Amino acid sequence: MMAQSELQHYRQQLLNLANRLDGDRSQLKDEALQPVGGEATGGLSNYPVHQADVGGRNFDEEVTLGLLHNEEHLLEEINAALSRIDQGTFGVCADCRRPVRKERLHALPYARFCVSCSRAREE
Repeated sequence: MMAQSELQHYRQQLLNLANRLDGDRSQLKDEALQPVGGEATGGLSNYPVHQADVGGRNFDEEVTLGLLHNEEHLLEEINAALSRIDQGTFGVCADCRRPVRKERLHALPYARFCVSCSRAREE
């Protein structure tokens, strides 16, 4: 069982990470929703943009949407970790029920699984 001070440290670390991701998500949403056309390029006319520019913009949009999806998934993991703190199960592997090493929690405070179980799930 973890000391209350350790749990508070992890809670703060998770909240800080969530706040940073919220800011990143807002920026990514703004980038993904930019219009394509004369006004988006800063030009005064509304002439169509070259097809290659549209293709590049579509690629950039797909990358941005992929990043946004990853950050939303990470926020879900952070919220789940905060719930585990509240439920008293934080730092316990969801598979084998053994403690998750503190080095792992320091690097990934939202980790659900110990290293062994995480590797087994990846295979």
